[in-house]
Amino acid sequence: MKLLRTIALDPSDTFVFDVAAEAGEWAVSGAFRFFDQDPAKLAGKARAAFRSGFLGVQSWGWSTLVQIVPATQDDCRALIELLAGQLVERFGAPDIATARAAAEEEVAFAQSLCAYPISSLIAVHRSVSDGEVREAFRRLQLREGQGHGKAFSFMEVEDDLEPGSDLHLADLGQEPRHR
Repeated sequence: MKLLRTIALDPSDTFVFDVAAEAGEWAVSGAFRFFDQDPAKLAGKARAAFRSGFLGVQSWGWSTLVQIVPATQDDCRALIELLAGQLVERFGAPDIATARAAAEEEVAFAQSLCAYPISSLIAVHRSVSDGEVREAFRRLQLREGQGHGKAFSFMEVEDDLEPGSDLHLADLGQEPRHR
């Protein structure tokens, strides 16, 4: 089994988001955090979190990148329980059973993003189209023979979902360019 953990290749998340996730936290997409907000009205760091953040479940902070890591059934159960507790405490879920069901869905979705090899990095880009939030996920591939180091010194983009489009880490906080 594989799950997602936050990763910090540099301190940029601490500048980009109001609350940055701690490196190594279990992570989920976190799009649900914006269900009651109009994405068009988001500005600054909240907008950056909407557009390009994964939710660190422990800190309730954001991470630009997550890493696919091996996990056990116990890890998965603990993540579901942690997220369920956070949904009750921080998000106002009516009870733990309801929160657990929602957490199970979020974790299952996170697992669906783990189809790539262990240590792969994943980035997200969220947008609104026809009134619906859309998420596009990209795998960022290490250059052969390189280990994780600085974000801009070793990564090349492997675009898995939309041929012909490029993801540049430096552009994640900016408006998309249309061709």
